[in-house]
Amino acid sequence: MTTPPPVLVVDFGAQYAQLIARRVREAHVYSEIVPHSMPVAEMLAKRPAAIILSGGPSSVYEDGAPQVDPALFGAGVPVFGICYGFQAMAVALQGEVSHTGLREFGGTQLSVTGEGGVLLRDLPEEQSVWMSHGDSVTAAPAGFTVTAGSPGAPVAAFEDLDRRLAGVQFHPEVAHTVHGQHILKRFLYDVAGIEPTWTSNNIIDEQVEAIRARVGNKRVLCALSGGVDSAVAAALVHKAVGDQLTCVFVDHGLLRAGEAEQVEKDYVAATGITLKVVDASRRFLDALAGVTDPEQKRKIVGREFIRVFEQAARELEAEDHVEFLVQGTLYPDVVESGGGTGTANIKSHHNVGGLPDDLKFQLVEPLRTLFKDEVRQIGAALGLPEEMVMRHPFPGPGLSIRIIGAINEERLAILRAADLIAREELTAAGLDRSVWQFPVVLLADVRSVGVQGDGRTYGHPIVLRPVSSDDAMTADWSRLPHELIAKISTRITNEVREINRVVVDVTSKPPGTIEWE
Repeated sequence: MTTPPPVLVVDFGAQYAQLIARRVREAHVYSEIVPHSMPVAEMLAKRPAAIILSGGPSSVYEDGAPQVDPALFGAGVPVFGICYGFQAMAVALQGEVSHTGLREFGGTQLSVTGEGGVLLRDLPEEQSVWMSHGDSVTAAPAGFTVTAGSPGAPVAAFEDLDRRLAGVQFHPEVAHTVHGQHILKRFLYDVAGIEPTWTSNNIIDEQVEAIRARVGNKRVLCALSGGVDSAVAAALVHKAVGDQLTCVFVDHGLLRAGEAEQVEKDYVAATGITLKVVDASRRFLDALAGVTDPEQKRKIVGREFIRVFEQAARELEAEDHVEFLVQGTLYPDVVESGGGTGTANIKSHHNVGGLPDDLKFQLVEPLRTLFKDEVRQIGAALGLPEEMVMRHPFPGPGLSIRIIGAINEERLAILRAADLIAREELTAAGLDRSVWQFPVVLLADVRSVGVQGDGRTYGHPIVLRPVSSDDAMTADWSRLPHELIAKISTRITNEVREINRVVVDVTSKPPGTIEWE
């Protein structure tokens, strides 16, 4: 297939670029991300349908702050500036950006000026948007019409329709901007004139073509974990190269109840993929013995995964050389592992952090630029079973990072039993789809006094961590019915004798992460 002309999202060093790219794709328009350091000539060589300048953490006045080459705006390509990109656009076109002292962070009231131009036409005159800025545009460049302002930003939106240029100070890509997606679509469809033709099938076709071109006739291993990400990655690669792919499922002993069986039976039945099962549970438990530091756990699990795959590859070498290893890495994994431009390392991940220097495979990561909801759409389009596609995210290191403290078989059994009860009751209540993820955490090194029957107990607490999210970049705790929480608590304390206390984590992300470790 021929990939359509992309909307280029220029990354100015924050997490916004990937989220913007995702919103563009949700509008059924193909997007790619490029670094702000890419010369304008290279951007234009991609024949973009439009260019979006993302937000970023810098001030346009800082030494070394990324700037926009004014040549970009004379190339005839539609350009949309967002937050920092809006300010950089204004400076490049001889507008004014000032330190007004009126910073705006979070929900802010936007006031539409006049008819609102194209972007804000027919939207409420007063609407809530999400701001994050210290500097403000105080004078629009020549030829631009100001279409909105806010208490801290006298110029919060502007347009020059003759040159197909526009920008906003706020973040239309975040859910907190009520009409944000509508505004983004107005730019894509009405200012840039792009037809909304990009779909999940386009993504599949593009990835299949790219995988075939890269892999050729070489053999491929896939790190099949049983989660949504690796299941979809494997299905994509299988569609591209067929029997050249062998999936290796490592039972590391850190899965939840019933998950190993689901991989070995249901997935193979649905896909016809060749599956090699490796029982490495003892190896992982031995390697994790006595380890309490979460980063060490992640690195150990990542290292042992790779070593097991290498061992499996050696066993397959007698038939043919294995060149590639497929992994289901998603964009949030990359960001939180420090893989995004300008981002901090929040945590390592076995897919993107802690890989050994002597890795003998070339990595194939067909989902690396996608968010979870995009992956689910692709999985459904590939014909995977709904219960597999809609499964809650589960971390690569498994239950090792849901046990706070050292890991052993007894503690794993306790957590599996409690986790299964929580999942059963959530499903019975019909609330699986309303929760993004539902970690159940065992505080293995904490004990509290309780009373069960006529006796005093000294048992472990279990933490329920139901969260709601669109993309895992931010999350809020799920307001589950009290009756459901009570039923889960009662069953866990009745059926799992080592647990005598159940608590609920009501922390959002940020400041907390979804997982405890």
